[in-house]
Amino acid sequence: MAFFKKLVVSSVIAAIGVGGTFVYWAQQPITTEGDAIPFTITPGSGAHAAGQQIADAGVPIVPILFNLLARVEGKTSKIKAGSYELKPGTTPQRLITQLARGEFAQESLTIIEGWTFKQMRMAMASHPGLKHDTVGLSDKELMAKISPEFVLPEGLFFPDTYLFAKGASEMQIFKQAHTAMIGRLSEAWDKRDPALPYKNPYEALIMASIVEKETGQKSERAMIAGVFVNRLKTGMLLQTDPTVIYGMGDNYQGKIRKRDLEADTPYNTYTRGGLPPTPIALAGAQSLTAALAPARTQALYFVARGDGTSQFSANLPDHNRAVNQYQR
Repeated sequence: MAFFKKLVVSSVIAAIGVGGTFVYWAQQPITTEGDAIPFTITPGSGAHAAGQQIADAGVPIVPILFNLLARVEGKTSKIKAGSYELKPGTTPQRLITQLARGEFAQESLTIIEGWTFKQMRMAMASHPGLKHDTVGLSDKELMAKISPEFVLPEGLFFPDTYLFAKGASEMQIFKQAHTAMIGRLSEAWDKRDPALPYKNPYEALIMASIVEKETGQKSERAMIAGVFVNRLKTGMLLQTDPTVIYGMGDNYQGKIRKRDLEADTPYNTYTRGGLPPTPIALAGAQSLTAALAPARTQALYFVARGDGTSQFSANLPDHNRAVNQYQR
């Protein structure tokens, strides 16, 4: 009888020891230094398969212990497929939580204010963290899938930094950026001065894109917008170089000449009145605000001073004097 009591006591002590060691293991960092280790959990994977996939990716973890921990934590059926990263300092317990919550590896893409849609597409196509599911689509085909309301994509995406799980589709980012732009535009449009010479929000977006490309100093955007609004109201030509450059397309080689200003295209605001047919770039939040809340000014002209700022004038003689002072 005494023998059996000793055996039971020994077994209990051993179990406690093993249990204590397991708990200790679950709470210790898997790695403490080095780079994050990427790994992917495939769809339909249970805890055992997930543990094996993690180990196969180079994470120093024992799949059997990982599976046991998932069972103890009650998360064997909660592991989500996707791409992850194991960062130094992550414990097995934290790793299980990460997989159960679907805390995927984060990628980012920054879309720059003033980019054309062509530049945006190139940035998307070259990003290694994206699934390139729109590469074979033309611009029109892409817009048909994103928003059938619009045919041409220029200017219809909000420039910002977008975070996404590794392997996310390009289409996801396009839709997110388009929704963001429409939301920002609608918000600014609702607060507009009714006297502004825009027939619809799209015309305001065209103006915002011109302001984006014309402005060197962010603080001058409202004034630049005010000048162009005054020109629209008085029937003057906008005469803005960025629209001419956009209309030149690949023919623009860094310099705009007199013959370029005289060559008629739908975007040449020296030869055609009013706004161009589409935006010419991606407008940021400040340019949207400027287009729909321009400065109240009498200015009809502006010229670059050469230091990034502009000299504004209300009449042609003053403008000519400013041109002579700063440009000649």
